[in-house]
Amino acid sequence: MLPFSVAALLVFACAPAPATAQAKYDPGATDTEIKIGNIMPYSGAFSEYGATGRAEAAYFQMIDEHGGVNGRKIKFISLDSGSDTGKSVALAHQLVEQDQVLLTVGIWGTPANLAIRPYMNEKKVPQLFVAATELAFDDPSHFPWTMGFQASKRTEGLVYAKYILRNRPGAKIAILHSHDPSGQEWLEGIRDGLGEKAPAMIAKEASFEYSDPASLDAQIVALKDSGAGVFMNLAVGKFTTRAIRKAYDIDWHPLQFIPNASLSIAAFLEPAGLKKAAGIITNARSKSWFKPQSRQDPAVRAFLEWMGKYNPDASLRDANNVYGYEVAQTLVEVLKKCGDDLTRANVMKQAASLDLELGMLRPGIRVTTSPTDYQPIKQLFLIQFDGQDWVPIGN
Repeated sequence: MLPFSVAALLVFACAPAPATAQAKYDPGATDTEIKIGNIMPYSGAFSEYGATGRAEAAYFQMIDEHGGVNGRKIKFISLDSGSDTGKSVALAHQLVEQDQVLLTVGIWGTPANLAIRPYMNEKKVPQLFVAATELAFDDPSHFPWTMGFQASKRTEGLVYAKYILRNRPGAKIAILHSHDPSGQEWLEGIRDGLGEKAPAMIAKEASFEYSDPASLDAQIVALKDSGAGVFMNLAVGKFTTRAIRKAYDIDWHPLQFIPNASLSIAAFLEPAGLKKAAGIITNARSKSWFKPQSRQDPAVRAFLEWMGKYNPDASLRDANNVYGYEVAQTLVEVLKKCGDDLTRANVMKQAASLDLELGMLRPGIRVTTSPTDYQPIKQLFLIQFDGQDWVPIGN
């Protein structure tokens, strides 16, 4: 028998919708099944993010074991990109044309999602809750079948800049960013947040290519030599880890910021060294779940019980599991709202009319969308690593 908190979650997720006169289906949906597609880097340079796909699969397994959504089981087809963006278009074609999924959800990475976006919109297949934070994925007028999920890179940059203006107004800032549109969006957010003070405060900017990880080391040495006391480490994944470690090893100890995408303690901070990561600031949207006192929250207990039963091999210190849990939970709500009209058009209609409170989101943060707003989560809060766990430091 399931603990009460998880059981309550399942009542919410699996409650049947009112019956309609006749069910409507597009490819990927039947009286008994809903096919959902996904592309994830289970291997290769960004394999740590594969935990997100495994968490989504585990959440759907829980839903299926307790009756599915409106009586239909979820068939989750998640393909490995090998961290190779070049494979994403072919994999998207496979999901739509061979596997005939109703929709895709949570596909990882900006380049992959941008690459498949024209095809998904041409075929009118929902590309929901992409695991990428560019403003480009909040563009319903041009790409009505593609929707983001979390706060944008520009929002991250703006919030970091405002924190520095309040707390380190005289600081010199060094910025490490990727030489691509993602890095540019973070950079523009920081510059806009600093406003007219940007030219005086930004001591140096250095870019790198994800295809050349060794180039990071020289760039970080150059950033240290600028004399900056604030380090914007805007790399992702293992590249964040390498930059944290290199800065510490050359005896550079600035106030450091990293992206939300790299906040996982298990995946990125432990490999760098917890001591070397102490003091780093990032942003989050979810509640803390690792400390014992957090387990007084019923929603946190439900998440931990789900982890223990359905995702037991995953690390509790890996935030990618929470992300996958939230994405899957949101999609289940969309499907529940669809009732017996499981057409792709209705999936997008329901996804674009959300006003949802997820248990693991921090109070005050909601999932909200509209036909003109394709960024479900718009808020975040700052957290700082104390050497063992993340601690909130702002509103």
